[in-house]
Amino acid sequence: MWPPAMRPPEAVNVKIEELEAIRLVDFEELEQEEAARKMGISRKTLWRDLKSGRKKVADALINGKAIEIKGGSYTIVKRR
Repeated sequence: MWPPAMRPPEAVNVKIEELEAIRLVDFEELEQEEAARKMGISRKTLWRDLKSGRKKVADALINGKAIEIKGGSYTIVKRR
């Protein structure tokens, strides 16, 4: 709970698939084609998610906003 004098920071909502695109391309340093294959999506869809996610993260960093990670369309696959 935020103290009465403080209000929670404005937040940007990063979808799970946007975060995964950023993780694979920017953090794991995969090529976009390989990242798209791992996510089971087209390269065009990966690019759209990557661009959208990067813009939201940049907005949060530049404008002091919180980042919420929620929503999107995804399936969790267990690996052995």
